[in-house]
Amino acid sequence: MKVQVNNKEVETTASTITGLATQLQLPENGIAIAVNNQMIPRPQWNEFSLHENDNLIVIKAACGG
Repeated sequence: MKVQVNNKEVETTASTITGLATQLQLPENGIAIAVNNQMIPRPQWNEFSLHENDNLIVIKAACGG
């Protein structure tokens, strides 16, 4: 299926956020993910089902001031 990740089209066979995060080799800590403008708590990533054309935003924590 195709989804958008940070405005880039991604082809995936993953059915959950956890699966997609693994496919994209995202870090295990320091990120947050929103699907269709809704933040999804990390404990729900393994249960949250992705669908064709979902729009995901990956936010990475950064140090600085």
